[in-house]
Amino acid sequence: MNENDLRVIKTKKALHQALLRLLRTNTLESISVSALCREAGVNRGTFYLHYKDVGTLFDEHLHHLLKDLEESYYEPYRHVTMLDPSHLDPSTIRIFHHVKKYQPFYEIVFDKKSSLSYYYSLFEKIKGLMLESTSAPNEDSIDIPLVIAYQANAIMGLLIQWHEDGFTRSPEYMNEQLTIFLKMKNRQH
Repeated sequence: MNENDLRVIKTKKALHQALLRLLRTNTLESISVSALCREAGVNRGTFYLHYKDVGTLFDEHLHHLLKDLEESYYEPYRHVTMLDPSHLDPSTIRIFHHVKKYQPFYEIVFDKKSSLSYYYSLFEKIKGLMLESTSAPNEDSIDIPLVIAYQANAIMGLLIQWHEDGFTRSPEYMNEQLTIFLKMKNRQH
């Protein structure tokens, strides 16, 4: 099977979109292959050509999303040798663009009725990215895991507030606000 075949791409896209629609009202564990196929307009045989089960489809969706999140997170680092928040260009921040691109998924993640496992998958990914990119001074008094948890929760808090406001602010506006917050933090030191 050629993954670049337009029919394969179209089928997978339909399945991913159907999964997101079903996740709005159902837990992942309660979604059957039959219900998913009905929602996507795909027959079961076609589904099983691509996936073992609904969980495999979800894992693929999450993998693509987290890969895009990682690329978005590292975008500001591509433009400088060392990231200095006081000189951060808001246009290089891509995390809010990523969230807007995957808005249907994030609406599920931040829905208070959704499984917390989605939230924690995202939170752990953000913490991992921050840990990989940390260049904090090696001071005995700084507990790096605590600093990273603090920063990751700050990002998650912005995303949750953006969701609660219906994603009405633009990604560019969110970039500018994050840059202002980071610069404020740096001025206090």
